[in-house]
Amino acid sequence: MTANAQRTPLIAGNWKMNLDHLQAIALVQKVSWALKDVKHDYASTEVAVFPPFTDLRSVQTLVAADKLSLVLGAQDVSPHEAGAYTGDVSAQMLRKLEVRYVLVGHSERRHGHGEGDQLVGQKALAAHRAGMVPMICVGETAEDLDQHGAAAIPLAQLAAALAPLPRDAEFVIAYEPVWAIGSGQAATPEQAQEVAKAIRDSLRELRGEEIADTTRVLYGGSVSSQNVASFLRQPDVDGALVGGASLKSDEFTRIIQFKKHVTGS
Repeated sequence: MTANAQRTPLIAGNWKMNLDHLQAIALVQKVSWALKDVKHDYASTEVAVFPPFTDLRSVQTLVAADKLSLVLGAQDVSPHEAGAYTGDVSAQMLRKLEVRYVLVGHSERRHGHGEGDQLVGQKALAAHRAGMVPMICVGETAEDLDQHGAAAIPLAQLAAALAPLPRDAEFVIAYEPVWAIGSGQAATPEQAQEVAKAIRDSLRELRGEEIADTTRVLYGGSVSSQNVASFLRQPDVDGALVGGASLKSDEFTRIIQFKKHVTGS
């Protein structure tokens, strides 16, 4: 029995600002058909997709109508329940679309929109209150790595994001080294494991043994079918947050089937 045997692996595809609703339907159909062909066991590896807001209803309708086992995620959420917040999308709106996971604190929101740790915590709380699972993204830039060393910035971000959440709240953590995202240069499996273990140790202090043992920690940053198995072989890495590769049905399907390439686990 491996150290992470009790945590179901999660492969999550973050589409970012790509695909209109018709393209979204086509991609989900292709991925679902491909996984059906290989008899994928969704209970052994969970699969989630995070389309843009404009695609959510179309994908949700397809998933419900065809009884697909893919899980729906959203890329962001407002910290507010309702009101005069032009352009925002509330947690309740997402929950009505059967969204299960919500990304909060993605590096592109932090750096492109100036979102700080306190706001990330408020968004995580909004998702939790609506009955969804926040996927809390943490990570460091190359400059952070040089100045503070591995794990320091992600751990500070995690502590701040968890502060507003009740102790029994469910959440997922996605570690994304910003220096690796979209660069084609992934962190090494050993680097990912080092930070994932530090995150789990921090969870043990912040939330106790049970939460630390059951919370999934994903790796994100230039994940491909060529390297995913080496990451998932690490004892504290429980899945992947996949960016560009999740837009290609064949590649995403291969990533989801990582267990076929993992040996000695």
